[in-house]
Amino acid sequence: MKQFNVGIINVTGYTGAELARLLYRHPRVRVNSITGRSAIGQRLKDVFPHLDVDSFISAELGDVNLAFSAMPHKASAEVILPLLKRGIKVVDLSADFRLKDAAAYPGWYDFSHPAPEFLKEAVYGLPEFYRHKIASANLVANPGCYPVAVLLALAPVVKEQLIYPDIIVDSKSGISGAGRTLSLATHFSEASDNVSAYALEGHRHLPEIVQELEALSPGSSFSITFVPHLIPMSRGILTSCYAKLKEGKIDRGERGKDKLRQLYYDFYRDEPFVRVVNIPPQTKHTWGNNFCLVYPTIDLRTNRLIVISCLDNLVKGAAGQAIQNMNLMLGFPETSGLEALAIYP
Repeated sequence: MKQFNVGIINVTGYTGAELARLLYRHPRVRVNSITGRSAIGQRLKDVFPHLDVDSFISAELGDVNLAFSAMPHKASAEVILPLLKRGIKVVDLSADFRLKDAAAYPGWYDFSHPAPEFLKEAVYGLPEFYRHKIASANLVANPGCYPVAVLLALAPVVKEQLIYPDIIVDSKSGISGAGRTLSLATHFSEASDNVSAYALEGHRHLPEIVQELEALSPGSSFSITFVPHLIPMSRGILTSCYAKLKEGKIDRGERGKDKLRQLYYDFYRDEPFVRVVNIPPQTKHTWGNNFCLVYPTIDLRTNRLIVISCLDNLVKGAAGQAIQNMNLMLGFPETSGLEALAIYP
């Protein structure tokens, strides 16, 4: 069985470490190059003892067939462009190639895009939407963690145009979503026993959510109120989506709830990592695995759609999703290396 060489750029962040955890056990790849600016020359197992891997962290990426970039935004594009010119396939876990409009980057990410010509070439890395494009792509833009939860929750009803375009999204994320860099907001004394809302003026993932919803329903213009919250847990995202159902599009009462649930079952019937569940999911149901659990229902008093989705922000929201994309790009079974069940409780 042929193995491919892959590399991880910036293995020392939470996402890079999660990539390493999953890739070193993947049956079809060999991790033969890892970089990390803060730990050059150190063994991976000395930086992350839980990985127990003797590989040394270097300053430059070696000879690989595919590279994962876990660099921060702006810095990621700078290291990716030379790799693309060398013919190396890339999965970028930053936001640098997610948005199709280069003019959006200064406002949302505070930099001018260095290579806007690659924005058209990059494929948005949500297999549930773009599986066939990902399989032939050289550059895949791995989605943000919040957008994965929101898009998978809303896709069936947006595709069928069952809801009005004014949508409210409430998301709660574990602290690892903020990254490994120290900050006051993620300091133990600040975050423990506390819940806080943030980015009420507009989260950076918002244009990504709108872009992909409008791609699902051409001609629609969505108004999204998106409020993220920080929860004192290590990992996980729980998202609640609310939208008014269009009159006459779906039956009222329990019959309408049953038809809605069947719509979701049919939409995700063949998806290996999306499960439509019969009770509202909890973050521990996805702890450590690549699943997104989705629970759709209707508030019968208001005829309002409610969809709850839940995933692990470091797996389906980042590293696992990236490996799912890699599997498609290299022609592996999509589930390779991602079959693990959740850790519970």
